[in-house]
Amino acid sequence: MTRTRLATVWLDGCSGCHMSFLDIDEQLLVLADQIELVYSPLVDRKDFPEDVDVTLIEGAVSSEEDLEKIRRIRERTHILISLGDCAVTGNVPSLRNSIGAEPVLRRAYLDPTLLNPQIPNQVIPRLLPLVRPVHSVVKVDIYVPGCPPSANTILYVLTELLAGRTPDLNGKTRFGA
Repeated sequence: MTRTRLATVWLDGCSGCHMSFLDIDEQLLVLADQIELVYSPLVDRKDFPEDVDVTLIEGAVSSEEDLEKIRRIRERTHILISLGDCAVTGNVPSLRNSIGAEPVLRRAYLDPTLLNPQIPNQVIPRLLPLVRPVHSVVKVDIYVPGCPPSANTILYVLTELLAGRTPDLNGKTRFGA
C-alpha cells in the first residue's frame, strides 16, 4: 500500500497549529499506517522534498525566507492546506502591518537597556514590508481556520483527504476558535 506523503510547515506563527496536530493523540498511530511524514519541524529533515501529496502550512508569510520557502513548497506539493488563522488571514503576525517592519525591529533590537543594541543582519531573516496570508502568495487548495483549529478538525481534514474526498468544513471550524 502506498502511503500519502505528508509535510507540515511552520512559518511566522506560534506553533499552536502543530500542537493541535499533536493533540490528535492516539489517532496519529492510525494515521501513521496511511501517511509518511516527509518534512516537519517534528522531524530532522532540512530540505523540503519533491512530490509531497499534502502539506499543512501554519503561519503567515512575513520574511523573505518565508516567501522563498512557501513558493518552493507550492511547487512540490499536490494539495496545500492553510492551517490556522495566521496562514488563512495573517492574523496576529500581520498586526505589524500598521506600523511597518523597521519600527518593530528597532523596538526589539535597539532598546537602550540592551547590552549591545543592534539590528542583526545575519541570523534574522529579512522582513517583508507586509505580513501576508499564504493565499496572497501561492495557490491554496484548502483553508482550515481556527486559532488553532482543533485536533478533531485537523483529523477530519486528513481522514477525508486520505479517503479521497475533499473535506467540507462548513460548521466544523471558525476563525478564532
